[in-house]
Amino acid sequence: MAKSEIFRIPKIFKKPLKVMFVAAEVFPYASVGGLGMTISSLSKALKKLGVDIRIFMPKYASVDEKKYPLRMASWRLEIPTDEKEEEKKIIICNVKKYTPPEPGVPVYFLENREYYEKRSNIYGYSDDPVRFALLSRGVLEFLRESDWVPDIINCADWHTGFISNYLKTVYSQDPILNKIRIVFSIHNLYHQGTFDHRFISQMDLDDGKSPIAPFFSERLAKQNFMKRGIIFADLVNTVSETYSREIMTKDYGEGLDELLKELRTKVFGILNGLDYQEINPTTDKSIPVNFSISNLQKRVLNKIHLQKEFNLEVSEDIPILGMVSRLDEQKGIDLLFPILETLLSEFNCQFVIVGGGEGKYRSFFEEVNKKFPKKMSCHLMSDFTLSRHIFAGCDIFLMPSKFEPCGITQMEAMRYGAIPVVRKTGGLADTVEDFDPKKNSGTGFVFEKFSSYSLFGTIIRALETYKHKKIWQGLIKRAMLADFSWEASAEKYLNLYQKLLQK
Repeated sequence: MAKSEIFRIPKIFKKPLKVMFVAAEVFPYASVGGLGMTISSLSKALKKLGVDIRIFMPKYASVDEKKYPLRMASWRLEIPTDEKEEEKKIIICNVKKYTPPEPGVPVYFLENREYYEKRSNIYGYSDDPVRFALLSRGVLEFLRESDWVPDIINCADWHTGFISNYLKTVYSQDPILNKIRIVFSIHNLYHQGTFDHRFISQMDLDDGKSPIAPFFSERLAKQNFMKRGIIFADLVNTVSETYSREIMTKDYGEGLDELLKELRTKVFGILNGLDYQEINPTTDKSIPVNFSISNLQKRVLNKIHLQKEFNLEVSEDIPILGMVSRLDEQKGIDLLFPILETLLSEFNCQFVIVGGGEGKYRSFFEEVNKKFPKKMSCHLMSDFTLSRHIFAGCDIFLMPSKFEPCGITQMEAMRYGAIPVVRKTGGLADTVEDFDPKKNSGTGFVFEKFSSYSLFGTIIRALETYKHKKIWQGLIKRAMLADFSWEASAEKYLNLYQKLLQK
């Protein structure tokens, strides 16, 4: 069967499929990570496939109404809180709509001064459970009075986990809402709410099926948004196929593995993609020198620029190991503790890292940098431009994650010709093919066991391969040609939606 036949919209759908994404963040309006980029890129790709797609998100203080002119879609929307006290029974919000020029996707913003517009950040507040319960119930109350009602709501991560719960309980008899189907997308199972699910007493354990607590109840903060999203959704998907299987094991399930195994028939995995117009070494204005697969010699100029920028010895022959990472346990930084100094002292290589995070990792890199100032350099805070410089200039890109639902930076690095060294987990396993010297195939270097020795051996394997320039050039070309475009992933999402509506 041809690819187009697999994903063709069935004849029973006489009108365009209507889908609404609900997310805590969306690029470029307000975004701090991969979630916001994913919603933005995937929605555009689905629109190209003929889906009537729209987005619903909070209107944070950072949303610039001069840049994104908004019109009122719902004024003084009353959102129930389930509180008994009269003055707390409802929260008043507005909903404003932005219609961007083509090929943009319409966005609805839930406006509330207290919970969104007065906040300088998207996350990190003590009342985050209230803020995201408000988002979940707000979208449903808005749709009750809207002239546009979706066939499917695609919820993004724990912040939207209450949507399916409310829909299947409080609004189960609502004639407008009861035909809507829910897809719940897990972007990272580790984050299940504002509480630490690894250290919670049996008294506070959420069964996931009792009524959602009133907004201002202490119990709300102890309820598991992620768990409830999984239980009440019609379908669940993760952001890579391997991760969808890993989360059904104790090592990766974060306490929800038994639940996920019980519901496994509704759990799917679809790999995230890249926006190839945005992530493009031939047109990217943030890198010093543009290049393509047909003129790879220009890529060396980015390497030299990177060495100068980080005050390293300038030589196109010295391999550069690069990292762009959040500095926390998930990213496998601990594996570098016993081996980084040995790598820099015994091997002719350099190391650069960009990323912010926990203090113990910052201290570690700062200490090593003092010992090897001409072989290592670090910028220990997030920086968009420097990240692109590393993608375009380093030779080997390290991503030894403990777990990785999908991972974007390894795909970005490959797009810019940096060869990844990754651990075989989640999306890393789905995107990087291990180099096979006998077949001269593969796009990177992969290790399986989460250990410093495994990482060390794989880095050495990459450094030795780097010495063979013709083979290395082949690796670069295969990495750059790997297809991670959103078009392929969007077709799989469309197929998933069709299956759900046909049930």
